[in-house]
Amino acid sequence: MSGVIQMPAPVEQIILQLNAHGHEAYAVGGCVRDSLLGRRPEDWDITTSARPEEVKSVFKRTVDTGIAHGTVTVMVGKTGFEVTTYRIDGKYEDGRHPKEVIFTPSLEEDLKRRDFTINAMAYGKEEGIVDLFGGMEDLENRVIRCVGSPEERFSEDALRILRAVRFGAQLDFSIEEQTWEAIGTIAPNLGRVSKERILAELTKLLLSDHPERIAMVYERGMAPYISDQFAKATPPLWAGSELLPSKKHLRWAAFLRNEGEKEAAQVLKELKADNDTIAKARTLVYWCKKEMEPEKTAIRHVMSKMTPELYDDLLELKRYLALSLPEKCRLEEVERLSREIREKGDCLYLKDLAVNGRDLMNAGIQPGPAVGRSLEYLLEAVLEEPERNKKECLLELLKNQ
Repeated sequence: MSGVIQMPAPVEQIILQLNAHGHEAYAVGGCVRDSLLGRRPEDWDITTSARPEEVKSVFKRTVDTGIAHGTVTVMVGKTGFEVTTYRIDGKYEDGRHPKEVIFTPSLEEDLKRRDFTINAMAYGKEEGIVDLFGGMEDLENRVIRCVGSPEERFSEDALRILRAVRFGAQLDFSIEEQTWEAIGTIAPNLGRVSKERILAELTKLLLSDHPERIAMVYERGMAPYISDQFAKATPPLWAGSELLPSKKHLRWAAFLRNEGEKEAAQVLKELKADNDTIAKARTLVYWCKKEMEPEKTAIRHVMSKMTPELYDDLLELKRYLALSLPEKCRLEEVERLSREIREKGDCLYLKDLAVNGRDLMNAGIQPGPAVGRSLEYLLEAVLEEPERNKKECLLELLKNQ
């Protein structure tokens, strides 16, 4: 593992400018960790001895994104980079946020308030890696370990117990024993963390290469403090999860596949998921349990219940869940017939019918609910026999209804 990191030019430029004005500055946290692991960092954060007003005086274009906590965003072109003053967090009164932050001239003080050793390293071009808590060793040993006392770190911010499991899943690291034990001790504090933040961590976990690690949330007693319905869910067995596309609604549906559709939706509602994710996951949970016959009429009916993209996701989920050879063979035939249906351009949705509401009213159907019912009737007929999707044929069908 090389100790040399190639920083993006704007990051290096910001650090050099701060240095030129007499301030310490380093890349810090996740960007250092990911660089050492050979991964591409999503963000580059900078920590500095300069106070916010000093940072603002050095750069022409800045945004006060979190100035109360010492963070100023420095704009380089159209891209912003967060620059945060070394700080000590005050007392955590709500188990999530410090009541106050105290600026400090000490990099060590800033690093030791961070959650895990692998996230508590800094990097400067001259100094190289600043690793005061064994982060490099824990990266080598593939271990998630708290900085200092695990119970103290987790008591400060209970979301960190979920972050420990999530980082383990993303990096395929184990959790150090004391850190693991402290997770169970602090689990009740999760009840004070916002559902949105919990959802974000669980989603990242499920989107990782090791979604099966969500079982650890139940093993360490976190589930009851996440939500009532989540606690009642039965974590499924995962195998070959790399075969399942890393889409949010698809991974949530795979996790909730043992639940009823209403219960699956309730889990996501309690976690304040967006309506689109809830609707898609609910649809997938419902249909993944339904056996699909390799017969075009049956397939068209299923396809008509969802968007083409979601239908493809359903097939992905069914493919992932198919255990026996007969199941897999049947699904291959369903997929083949689905392609034929699409290539032929069979009507699957109301918008593709050869008639619309105005046509029906012109044909004598009373405006209002009767129009909707008639269109549904015609769609049903076309799903059975696609050749009927001609205006004259549909209007004739309506007369004989």
